Amino acid sequence: MIFQKNSLVLFTVLIAVFSETSNVLAETDFLKKVFKKKANVVVVKTKVDTTEVHAEKIFYQGILAVAPDIPEEVSFCGQMIDLRKAEMRERFDREMMTVMYMHASTLLLLKRANRYFPVIEPILKANGIPDDMKYLACIESGLNPRAMSSAKAIGMWQFMPETARQFGLEVNDDVDERYHVEKETEAACIYLRNAYKKYGDWSSAAASYNSGTSRIAKELVRQGEATSLNLWLVEETSRYVFRILACKEFLSHPQQYGFYLKKEQLYMPFVCKDTLITGKVANWVDFARAQGISFYDLKNYNSWIRSDSLVNVEGKAYKVAIPLKESLFFDKTKVTVHQKNWVIDED
Repeated sequence: MIFQKNSLVLFTVLIAVFSETSNVLAETDFLKKVFKKKANVVVVKTKVDTTEVHAEKIFYQGILAVAPDIPEEVSFCGQMIDLRKAEMRERFDREMMTVMYMHASTLLLLKRANRYFPVIEPILKANGIPDDMKYLACIESGLNPRAMSSAKAIGMWQFMPETARQFGLEVNDDVDERYHVEKETEAACIYLRNAYKKYGDWSSAAASYNSGTSRIAKELVRQGEATSLNLWLVEETSRYVFRILACKEFLSHPQQYGFYLKKEQLYMPFVCKDTLITGKVANWVDFARAQGISFYDLKNYNSWIRSDSLVNVEGKAYKVAIPLKESLFFDKTKVTVHQKNWVIDED
């Protein structure tokens, strides 16, 4: 009973706080400015009797829900996708609401994009892969280079061990290049380029990243369609490209969906110097100290290092990123913004 009473107090207090916030946000003029006519606002008010808990009176009312406006069409890799068709519109709408209301994950994604888009974009361009494919990495890992799935797929582009080796990445006890952002991006480019050659359609190439090239090819033939967008697939794959589309829509103008950041709140790109290693490393801790950094910093900037030493019998060359001082210490005066409309204080 004590637990129940305490829980009730906590619940009612939280409701009261949320109510006060909601009542402020519910001002029509304010919402029009915040969402710039990109959202429909629904305010549901309930009148509840005063509740007395521990001699304190708690009042609560006002629940705010915001649904995004859906455009008639969106673009992906140069292809216009018609959202006037009801099922296409609803699939996109679902993913937009997911992006909008997974606040912590969405904010982290926006912060990380400032660090990693400048790394990913040039690699995609150099490999002839459309820039929109960077949003595939967003939904695969949230742009977390150390992400690991329950199936043991790893990295920003989520390669399984055998697939990683197939596309030229080294994966062993000492080195796992799935944690290397640049190298894993190169591997993803090879996959996507091969998939596009197979289908002639970037949406299908993206869908195959989730389900495999054979599955998409088989279903395109079986269902007589030219693109995966029109296929009846398992739910995860059916949602996959629409998650990418929603991610692109959000990151193209986050303020229109109620996300406001200052530039100092974004994550800065890493600033490093490369040290070339062609032999063995007896102990990475000693190596880090010799470079004037901690082992933590060495691993943070080189997550592909997976053990305390490097055998390197073949004498392979490895570039080790050594962070510079400006990368190790935050200085808000030196923050750069990759996309100006991500923040509210960039001219």
